[in-house]
Amino acid sequence: MTAHFTVAADPARDLVRIKMSGFFTPADIDAFYAARAAEHAKLTCGRNQHLTLNDLRDMKVQAQDVVAAFQSLLADPAYRSRRLAFVVSRTLARSQLMRALDRRVARCFEDAREAEAWLLAPDADTIAA
Repeated sequence: MTAHFTVAADPARDLVRIKMSGFFTPADIDAFYAARAAEHAKLTCGRNQHLTLNDLRDMKVQAQDVVAAFQSLLADPAYRSRRLAFVVSRTLARSQLMRALDRRVARCFEDAREAEAWLLAPDADTIAA
């Protein structure tokens, strides 16, 4: 399955929604970087004050170089979210995500509604993951 992704900014909610699926190549990651930058430019909140919801349920297990590229992507301070939530399934791809997150603070959910509720809660600790 080839890579597919969508990135959509919701400036009214300071929210970036991402959906990723398939198997990524370095060229796909470059295209994702460009799409993410274009959508982040639409946000009206301060730098790093946005929320990010990333649905990875259809993501395939990735090659190690791609996991490393995602780790760099997640570490980029220019796009660091105030809160970061991932919707994931119980697969090996989830364990790759946890490695890519390294020391980033993020929450993983299996239900997209729960992930969004946590992101948008005034006090994120009030919603259990």
